[in-house]
Amino acid sequence: MKHYPEYRNSGIDWLGEVPEAWPVKRLKFEATLNPSRQSIAHMDRDEQVSFLPMEAIGDDGSLRLDETRPISEVENGYTFFQDSDVTIAKITPCFENGKGAHMRGLANGAGFGTTELIVVRSGKRCRPDFLYYLTQASHFRKRGEGFMYGTGGQKRVPDDYVRDFPVAWPSPDEQVDIADFLADQTREVDALIAEKEELLRLMAEFRATGTTEILTKGLNHEAPMRKCDLPGLEEIPAHWSVLRLKFLAEVQSGIAKGKDVDGIDTVSMPYLRVANVQDGHLNLEEISYLPVAKSEVSRYLLKPFDVLMNEGGDYDKLGRGTIWHGEIEPCIHQNHVFAVRSHEKEDAYWLAAISRTSYAKFYFMGRAKQSTNLASISQRNIVEFPVLLPPREERNELLRAVTDHEAKVDALVEHVKEHIELLREYKSALISEAVTGQIDVRGYAATSSEASFEGQAA
Repeated sequence: MKHYPEYRNSGIDWLGEVPEAWPVKRLKFEATLNPSRQSIAHMDRDEQVSFLPMEAIGDDGSLRLDETRPISEVENGYTFFQDSDVTIAKITPCFENGKGAHMRGLANGAGFGTTELIVVRSGKRCRPDFLYYLTQASHFRKRGEGFMYGTGGQKRVPDDYVRDFPVAWPSPDEQVDIADFLADQTREVDALIAEKEELLRLMAEFRATGTTEILTKGLNHEAPMRKCDLPGLEEIPAHWSVLRLKFLAEVQSGIAKGKDVDGIDTVSMPYLRVANVQDGHLNLEEISYLPVAKSEVSRYLLKPFDVLMNEGGDYDKLGRGTIWHGEIEPCIHQNHVFAVRSHEKEDAYWLAAISRTSYAKFYFMGRAKQSTNLASISQRNIVEFPVLLPPREERNELLRAVTDHEAKVDALVEHVKEHIELLREYKSALISEAVTGQIDVRGYAATSSEASFEGQAA
């Protein structure tokens, strides 16, 4: 890309040189933050407007506009915006991931949404589409991370960071050129990212299908088979047996939150929640603590080789299991996580693996109490789970095969994820180059191809 003929020092270290004709002014002089709702004061309170929770706003600027609500229901307690406004997610990790949008197509031109949004309305000499790309630039997001306040998952970017952000402002006509250039270029990058994300979905399916195939059919495809009356399974190897979980393990329920411990001698204990138990692994980044009566601690303690199974939550969380190896000592678990303690420690690996198969998920869903997007399964149904049992030596061979299969897929997944990250970094850097005038896109004609992006991002 070509450069502007003349540059000057912006006077801001991190911004560096900018095109000679671009004045540097703080964003608040060209735009308004969190504008008032006066512009919809004339509208009937029963009028429908768009409603956007955080999940309705994509990292790529996309919007899901399928939900509307009457103004009277949302005008208090939610963030207000209108068509042409630019929104920025201020909470971690949404801010770092670039969540935000140029609002367009809102019902009756207006909307309300999550309180975790900063709304920016462009002034007379500021194009909203240019403003959107400005808030997507890597230098805007990276610098914003250093201004975040709060702790852990509650860190937020303050409004003043956005309001006082210094910008080198191109003329309105140049803003049009820059926005058109970036719309064309980022569209191609986003299409590539979407293709690779679809590939990740297919690879996840392949991983799960392969694991189920190994653990329910075995490795000897010439072995005699027999019909099976378990839902989700038509047949299994003839020499395998099926045993209810209760004959292989004890199932321990966890502690319920909110128990009254006033006047009781307690101790603060780390405890595992559903969010900590993932499909085949643990996520221990955030551990909660709970006051527990000292006399009850031993009742809820986890032990190495316990298989953790979720009682419920979202459908994808139901029943999924992994092995506890004593990562935190001592540690208890909440009542929404079951600890399955096998009679033989080496059975733990088989139980954890078999709980991830499609037939196990079919069983858990079939026995679960279900409501909208949520499901839960009782301890009584967990202990009745039918466990496929090959001979122990074959069992160990199958576990090794599953480990090998999943490791190979995981390696490919990591490669695709790295490529996606490179594409995102390229997109963010390209936006920064354009909105700060490091490249001159005036008179740009859309001639690039997806192949060129593949090459530059690889």
